Amino acid sequence: KGKGKGQKGKKITLKIAKNSIRISLDGGRRLDLSHMGITTFPKCILKLADVDELDLSRNMLKKIPSSIQKFQKLRWLDLHSNQLEELPKAIGMLQNLFYLNICNNKLTTKKLPEELNLLKNLCILNLGLNCLDSIPTSLGALKELKELSLFDNALTTIPSNVKNLPNLKKLNAKRNPFPDSTKQEEHVDSIKRIENLYLVQEKDLCSSCLKICQDERDKLNKLKNVTPRPSGKPSFPLLLTPNSSAKDNQEEWRLR
Repeated sequence: KGKGKGQKGKKITLKIAKNSIRISLDGGRRLDLSHMGITTFPKCILKLADVDELDLSRNMLKKIPSSIQKFQKLRWLDLHSNQLEELPKAIGMLQNLFYLNICNNKLTTKKLPEELNLLKNLCILNLGLNCLDSIPTSLGALKELKELSLFDNALTTIPSNVKNLPNLKKLNAKRNPFPDSTKQEEHVDSIKRIENLYLVQEKDLCSSCLKICQDERDKLNKLKNVTPRPSGKPSFPLLLTPNSSAKDNQEEWRLR
């Protein structure tokens, strides 16, 4: 009664696993066992270790065994939305791994294996929605990393060698208790406001560029209902006294 279900979760047989293999867009073989109520890593899928992608997301897994290293061809591993509290060191043996999603689990910094730094071909890593209070500096060895998600953790800092990874294009670290985060955001915003501002002197512009700038300036003046200032000696009719009555000989004026 209730065989294969209940607290033990759904039992995955080799037949079920084989029927769950799909062909991905790039022609790879994808084993999709997501959202199936699995509580224990199904050993039978080790017989299908030649797949390119493995999706075990949205289950109730608490542990991934060291035997995961048998999936040597694996390029894509999705473990998000489980109850994982740790990862095996053997995960570092998946040298072909391109994508690793372990978002929305219960991982702590202590249970994050240092062997992650062995994943030299990893381009996308999602560690969001976990219990991480720091990020190992060893992740700075992931030189191919392009996208790193660290959102919704307990981070107060990110190692500089991780932030400055040479190929990193996206870093999502939202909703972490970084100190002075408001000031940091204001500082970043102020930089963005002037990042496209370039100042040059008129003498450095060619005649055509100078004419374009002058025409644009004249248009702007008209929009603001400001009469363009005539060339020659500038005048300041709106200035108040004593400058309005100052003579060309300022020394004489001061002596009075």
